[in-house]
Amino acid sequence: MSELLNQHACFGGEQRFYQHDSSAIGLPMKFSVYLPPEASGKKLPVLFYLAGLTCTEETFMTKAGAQRVASELGIILVAPDTSPRGANVPGETDSWDFGAGAGFYLDATEAPWSTHYRMHSYLLELHALVLDLLPADPARVGIFGHSMGGHGALVMALRHPELFRSVSAFAPIAAPSRCPWGVKAFGGYLGPDESTWQQYDASALMAKQETAPFPDGILIDQGLGDKFLPEQLRPEAFEGACARIGQPLTLRRQPGYDHGYYFISTFVEDHLRFHSRQLG
Repeated sequence: MSELLNQHACFGGEQRFYQHDSSAIGLPMKFSVYLPPEASGKKLPVLFYLAGLTCTEETFMTKAGAQRVASELGIILVAPDTSPRGANVPGETDSWDFGAGAGFYLDATEAPWSTHYRMHSYLLELHALVLDLLPADPARVGIFGHSMGGHGALVMALRHPELFRSVSAFAPIAAPSRCPWGVKAFGGYLGPDESTWQQYDASALMAKQETAPFPDGILIDQGLGDKFLPEQLRPEAFEGACARIGQPLTLRRQPGYDHGYYFISTFVEDHLRFHSRQLG
């Protein structure tokens, strides 16, 4: 059962915030929804957005400015939280890039994280919940995200192409097995066996494809003024994996833009229109 916490009129539609008891997480979880004006009359495409490190279910909806375009295009937007809350795991708030606010959209296998830190399974649960709760068309579902969420979006799309018809990302952690953020998270959540990390590494997953999983293309925007680009993001690894298997990729390197929401708000309209074309 989902509880509607609050709602706000927004560009002719409604901005909503929900809470529900998650069976995947074992704790209450929050998510936000933007419903465009047409939502009362027909099934609409739905676009999931996965946020980055330290963010919540509110961040994208309050900072990206996406509702205006979603209202015009008739797209439902859904944004979950980035980790469990209230898990009370020792050390979960000790650092900003691991634990609370940093679930990395994976299912932890290492104790004590494995009890509640199951964000991959949670996204599958939320997908089903959204289709049941909202006037969403199951044949027209896309996913995108930023940074850690860009990693999550690419991984979810590659592992579940039957659920997600389109995918894009802003400054994704594109090869987490090969960057400090990912090594820290994967080592802590999944343990030292690096072979288990590959299931959550978008570049590794793409490299294993036999044919292009998204023949209509993938869109990525990356700011060239992003301080995390050289060490953490590795878009060239994903670009190379796409090239090797013939996956169409538009990787736009944007001069002067950094890692934050000024960057995202600049290009979010392009991403919504990209998904709208693919979702129909």
